[in-house]
Amino acid sequence: MSEYVVIYEQAEDGKWGAYIPDLPGVVALGVTRTEASERIQEALAAYAEDLRRRGRPLPVPHHAAGTAAA
Repeated sequence: MSEYVVIYEQAEDGKWGAYIPDLPGVVALGVTRTEASERIQEALAAYAEDLRRRGRPLPVPHHAAGTAAA
């Protein structure tokens, strides 16, 4: 099982977006971050299932996340 970095961004209206940098096109939106998190998981599952049906492997993750202080 591969683990992918998910980037969450809050819009000016307070809603949330999420995307997986290693999997272009795997994106989700939600009113809350929790909702965006649930939807990105669903999007990843659908993406992985589509690849399996076509006999293709999931791409290897190449991103990592961390924090920096200023």
